[in-house]
Amino acid sequence: MKIVDLSKTIRYDKQDPWFMRIKIKHKPHRKSLFLIRYFLGLKKKYFPKNWQGWADDKIVGMGVHATTHIDAPWHYHPVIAGQKAKTIDQVPLEWLYGNGVVIDMTHKPDFEAITAADLQNDLNKNNIELQPGDIVLIKTGRDKYKGKDYIDKGTGMSAEATLWLIEQGIKVMGIDQWGWDLPLRYQVQQVKKYNNPDFFWEAHRIGQTHEYLHIEQLTNLDALPPTGFKVAVFPLKIEGASAAPARVVAIFD
Repeated sequence: MKIVDLSKTIRYDKQDPWFMRIKIKHKPHRKSLFLIRYFLGLKKKYFPKNWQGWADDKIVGMGVHATTHIDAPWHYHPVIAGQKAKTIDQVPLEWLYGNGVVIDMTHKPDFEAITAADLQNDLNKNNIELQPGDIVLIKTGRDKYKGKDYIDKGTGMSAEATLWLIEQGIKVMGIDQWGWDLPLRYQVQQVKKYNNPDFFWEAHRIGQTHEYLHIEQLTNLDALPPTGFKVAVFPLKIEGASAAPARVVAIFD
């Protein structure tokens, strides 16, 4: 078996915008040993010889939409088809493991949306027919961007392309850039330029009427073939949350 990691490392990166920075506090062994002694009321002589204590760590200020994560239906809208939308802890695990398909959109320029025809052309080129339950990964190559470019540049899924995937029976899809849609600041510019709110978050808003999940901030998709592998994308089980960080991997027999 071969496993390819498609997830970002959770770490502090000063190149990230302030709202994305993750702080991790590392507690060394000797500090925890002191705390253990204090709380248990034991003298040093009662601990095993040469034992230095346990290392410990704390993640501070990490949002559920930070790093590689999967958005639940609840993120898009509170109600879908007359029913309360699923939070991340309510998503069936069966949706989160399936045959993987990579669609290559690296040719798409920044700020140009991915269309349903773009998806179909790449699938036809590789003689792939999507099956219900497949997990579709959109490769843009923008996982190479750093800092401000990672937020402010990139392509993005259109509403029609997102809807087309859902209509093929795809419940889970993902992308290797900051967001599923076109870059957020670009969306804002277009809304103001054309005085048209429909430019805002158009692919996300498909989730108001159709139940699906998407993964953002994937990485390493260039290590995968178009098909022939499984994808596992199991998020943290956070009660009532709109998303959760996930360890996403591709598995080859």
